[in-house]
Amino acid sequence: MPVLVAPMSAMLMAHKQGEPATARAAVAANTSMIVSTMATTSLEGVAAASQGSPLIIFQLYVQRDRDFTASLIRRAEKAGYGAIMVTVDSPRVGNREADERNKYKIRDDLAYENLRELAPRVQAHDRISAAGTVNIFNTNMDDTLTWDFVLWVRTVTKLPVFVKGVLSPKDARSAVDAGVDGLVLSNHGGRQLDHSPAPLDMIASVRRAIGYRVPLLMDGGIRRGTDVLKALALGADAVLLGRPVMFGLALDGQKGVERVLEVLRRELELAMVLAGCSSLSDISKDLLMQYPASML
Repeated sequence: MPVLVAPMSAMLMAHKQGEPATARAAVAANTSMIVSTMATTSLEGVAAASQGSPLIIFQLYVQRDRDFTASLIRRAEKAGYGAIMVTVDSPRVGNREADERNKYKIRDDLAYENLRELAPRVQAHDRISAAGTVNIFNTNMDDTLTWDFVLWVRTVTKLPVFVKGVLSPKDARSAVDAGVDGLVLSNHGGRQLDHSPAPLDMIASVRRAIGYRVPLLMDGGIRRGTDVLKALALGADAVLLGRPVMFGLALDGQKGVERVLEVLRRELELAMVLAGCSSLSDISKDLLMQYPASML
């Protein structure tokens, strides 16, 4: 199924089974989970729950402390992850007004497990296990990244390196020229830069810019099987699914996530049949109709 579970933080906030339950559901659906740096279960713990997965991917926020960042990469490689996915759209946290209004924080009994080593470096009010996520980002995440970081990651690991958070054709070309192994179009769930385009709207232009040199994935806005069909028809190789997975987890743990993924699989299969596609390779832009702006 060309649907991967997107990286999401603090899944134990949604359900007591958290990230391990989501990982087991992904295995049951024969798909891959991308595990967040900001997970509330250690990357090793999620890997242990992912036995039988076709691929598990570690999503990486590059820290200013490169030794710490390298240690995360090496931990992921040792734990059995098959690729690293570097998020590049969050040198700082966007203006999260809803989080401020809701006074969002993770529970005091939880922690961003992969970042525990950072705890001594932040102030008391920013402790890893409670409030201060924004300050942790703005204090510790590397906001000076250039495409040279790809070469640096190559010195740490031989795992494939994907980049998540690109939207423009220019940036996509630069990423591919820098040697990345795959791209994920994403606007970070619409929570980073206001007025960013929908990733779906950028697939075709980015595909034209990079050709088929690397896999192209899309993250954001997937809710039905027909959404997956449209993304693939526009040129994506696969999509990432975020919020619906978290909703399923909150509702019924592993079974809830399994249900979400199964519904999406069945909807995609039905949409393909009704569109005359007997396999994923039959999906093409010929399925789409482009409406001029004057008709919308």
